[in-house]
Amino acid sequence: MPKTASLRRGRGQRAEPMASLGELLREWLPRQRWFAGKDRPVAELGLLSMTELFPGCLHLLVHTGHSPVPAPGGAPEAGDCYQLLLGVREQPSPRLGRALIGQVQDGPLAGRTVYDALHDPRSAQLLLERLRQPGKAGPLRFESDPSRPVPGGLVPRLLDAEQSNSSLVYGDEFILKLFRRIQPGVNPDLEVPDALARQGCGRVPAPVAWMRTTRPYEATLGVLQPFLHDAADGWTLALDALAAGDDFTVQAHELGRAMADVHLALASAFPAGPAGENDRTAAAMTERLTAAAHCVPALQPFVPGLRAAFAALSTCDSGPPAQRIHGDLHLGQVLRAGRDWFVIDFEGEPSRPLSERRSAHSPVRDIAGMLRSFDYAARQRRPWRPEWARRCREAFCAGYAARAGWDPRKKHGLLRAYETDRAVYEVLYEARHRPDWLPVPMAAIERLAVRGD
Repeated sequence: MPKTASLRRGRGQRAEPMASLGELLREWLPRQRWFAGKDRPVAELGLLSMTELFPGCLHLLVHTGHSPVPAPGGAPEAGDCYQLLLGVREQPSPRLGRALIGQVQDGPLAGRTVYDALHDPRSAQLLLERLRQPGKAGPLRFESDPSRPVPGGLVPRLLDAEQSNSSLVYGDEFILKLFRRIQPGVNPDLEVPDALARQGCGRVPAPVAWMRTTRPYEATLGVLQPFLHDAADGWTLALDALAAGDDFTVQAHELGRAMADVHLALASAFPAGPAGENDRTAAAMTERLTAAAHCVPALQPFVPGLRAAFAALSTCDSGPPAQRIHGDLHLGQVLRAGRDWFVIDFEGEPSRPLSERRSAHSPVRDIAGMLRSFDYAARQRRPWRPEWARRCREAFCAGYAARAGWDPRKKHGLLRAYETDRAVYEVLYEARHRPDWLPVPMAAIERLAVRGD
């Protein structure tokens, strides 16, 4: 581990940062939007890696363990690894605001103030300089695409959106996504955009620089990409159209074409998955339904109809071959700049294992995610607008078919199963995190269980 001499209290004294930071981080971590274990106390906290990026800023990878709460029908969840960038200073500053973690009471950092360094413009600028000049810092590796130079002196700002990671925008030209929950291997949000750039697919901003670690294992830590500063996300555009009483079918049709472009490029960039997986897919969907119904009693009356949707996979058309997909597609993951749609955030669902997120799946899974997103938008305010959602769904599928060469609407059994699986996931999520939103996916559950249209 590289020495962090400027942060030691004295020469020869062994630095034991977790002895100083442990209690502060145990309180601070569960309050962060990106922390996965909010409903359980942090029972264990261990240091996996510590590097001084520059004086006054520590890069940490920490392991958290939780009190064992078994999942329905399963074993207790394992702990997680998180990436932290911590600023350390002698005197507290009122400008730290919500970035403040606290003042260390004992150990080698006693008396120092610790804060989230991403809120500090100086630290954010120095982090960009690391990315602009490839090199090493202990186990950390900073790499870039030499054909896409990044200018210096760009003013940073931390995005305030609720998300599972943290993002810094530099001069409205580039955006750095720092992954908070770290898993071994290449993160799809680096792997996929890089592969699509090599395919010449202009629907996805290409990586220009990235950072990774070699300890405690090989893993991606962050990706710098061009920032589409004049863009608006699909969710905002859809809600604006609803509020104004405007139609959204033209935009939905173009979005369908854009998504087909991305799927075609992904099919060329990565090997196809195994054929004949419908039975296994149906079994996994049924297992997720059983677990969700155990947690959300409102699901239980619909279980027979939902099981039927999954069982139909065994006899329906298998559809297009499995391939790499987006994995968590919805209106918030697409941007419209000018007349063009772009697709972002290929990380997939962060709670799922990285190996699963990097594996091949039916592209129908992405399509189902977008169809559910239209439904969510239409139900943001009363009166609900199901007809608006239906027209958008039709337009999206028509646009997709025009580019992809096959029509998702003609894969009815397949589409129903994937949309049902997505709705079951939504029910579980809303019940746990946003109970007021539960009627939105439950309306879809009732429709899919009874009619399946």
